[in-house]
Amino acid sequence: MSTTVADHVLQRLREWGVEHVFGYPGDGINGLLAAWGRAENQPRFIQSRHEEMSAFQAVGYAKFSGRVGVCAATSGPGAIHLLNGLYDAKLDHVPVVAVVGQTHRSAMGGSYQQEVDLHTLFKDVASDFVETVTVPEQLPNVLDRAIRTAYARRAPTAVIIPGDVQELDYSPPTHEFKMVPSSLDRGTWTAVPSDESVRRAAEILNAGDKVAVLVGQGAAGARAEVERLAELLGAGVAKALLGKDVLSDELPYVTGSIGLLGTRPSYELMRDCDTLLTIGSSFPYTQFLPEFGKARGVQIDIDPHMVGMRYPYEVNLIGDAKATLERLIPLIEQGRGREWYDTVCDNVARWREVMERRAGLSADPINPEHVARSLDALLPADAIVSSDSGSAANWYARHLTMRPGMRGSLSGTLATMGCGVPYAIGAKFAHPDRPAIALVGDGAMQMNGLAEMITAAKYKDQWEDPRLVVGVFNNHDLNQVTWELRAMGGAPSFLPSQELPDVQYAAFARSLGLTGIRVEKPEDVEAGWRAALEADGPAVVEFLTDPAVPPIPPHATWEQMEATAESILKGDADRGSVVKQGFKAKMQEFLPGREKKH
Repeated sequence: MSTTVADHVLQRLREWGVEHVFGYPGDGINGLLAAWGRAENQPRFIQSRHEEMSAFQAVGYAKFSGRVGVCAATSGPGAIHLLNGLYDAKLDHVPVVAVVGQTHRSAMGGSYQQEVDLHTLFKDVASDFVETVTVPEQLPNVLDRAIRTAYARRAPTAVIIPGDVQELDYSPPTHEFKMVPSSLDRGTWTAVPSDESVRRAAEILNAGDKVAVLVGQGAAGARAEVERLAELLGAGVAKALLGKDVLSDELPYVTGSIGLLGTRPSYELMRDCDTLLTIGSSFPYTQFLPEFGKARGVQIDIDPHMVGMRYPYEVNLIGDAKATLERLIPLIEQGRGREWYDTVCDNVARWREVMERRAGLSADPINPEHVARSLDALLPADAIVSSDSGSAANWYARHLTMRPGMRGSLSGTLATMGCGVPYAIGAKFAHPDRPAIALVGDGAMQMNGLAEMITAAKYKDQWEDPRLVVGVFNNHDLNQVTWELRAMGGAPSFLPSQELPDVQYAAFARSLGLTGIRVEKPEDVEAGWRAALEADGPAVVEFLTDPAVPPIPPHATWEQMEATAESILKGDADRGSVVKQGFKAKMQEFLPGREKKH
């Protein structure tokens, strides 16, 4: 039997080491689907409920495995549905390849059914590489370049294959004019900055008395080097949300997340430092970095396109974080004073007390911070945690302690809703022997999380460790935007846009044959998490949380906290949420021992 183009696509993916393709069927990829049948489902086709979820699953797979994520979709609507997940990959610098069908070549340009100008559609999201295969000889070069570019640029790429081309007999490129041969190997390489640049960076760092380090996901392969450098510099280390799992939060000088969802010690670290070293991060919020002119700056990033645009750094080191730090560390002077280091560690210890106190505050019915903090103590040592966007991300950022071996991520730059559950599913295929936990708001769960629990039920028997736990913060409110509206205008809430229908999430899970747990009282929170983590398959544990617990920003003053409390007390009567008059007083306990000027 002859080999078709579609057969060769799957063969080439296998040769690249691709083990899973996340997709949804459609007649625009019928040739590929038939080839999957002939290939005995290798690489495995993972069927989601929607192409956007396929793309998110590919992103989660790539984030947690370090390998390229591959997704597939039919022409027209299927290709369009991929876009949001592919933009998530683009903005978070994740290698993903989309294989997309197209109408037959004979119909192109004829306004045929499901004909969409896919090059125009993908030219931004897959700007690093998008190409249509029109003849069999073109295939290996296009597919190889898409995969190699995705790895090299850490970006989404797209390969478009018309339906009739998929069914053609495959013939490789020949040794002729206007033929482009190809090869599989992408090799390994390490970029390093010049010795002169490293020396200048060391001079700046050695001159600093109060050094702050900011790490992002680009520092993930340099854990030991970052720790060593921080200890030599007596520095505090803040983490961008995408770098939350780069360093253990148990280290006394790690101040935690930075930014609007960040911690008070990270805010103070940036406010008071005289030197900033950023490693593998493109954290975009300049207002959370040191005041211009107050601190000298050095940046390390592997991508020259991403350096020097968040802060006026004096030295931009273009190179791999680990290799660059290995060259930088021998030039760092030892023996500096401990006052700054001790201050950072004291601030971290105080913040941990604050978080414990905040989680202990009563709410109606359950404080969402109590939900996250209760999970923290129960997280397995090898847990993979995903968070959706929204107020759940606040609790993920502030209450979960990343320990060595744990992984965690969210949609960092796009901050899209709906990624939490599919990320966890992608993580399960990347690491079927590890537990995955997703923290999801009820808005995101209604958006697509419920449907993707069907996917979890479909594949649960294929995971060595069956645990996939989805924790739902059920507060009947699109809570993050509600708080943004309050901060913007002091309005209590715009109910037509913010109020959510009451959905029985745990009951829905049980209807799929999964574990479903509903927690209505604070004293049952820990037991709910334990039961979900001990289940013999995927579990949904829903917590009835109070939407009136505010995600106070880390830079909030006493006056701002009191003003927030006032808006709660004035505005919540019409929301059906009971807010006790003592809540304002309790908010004053959030930062015990802090002077009012802070």
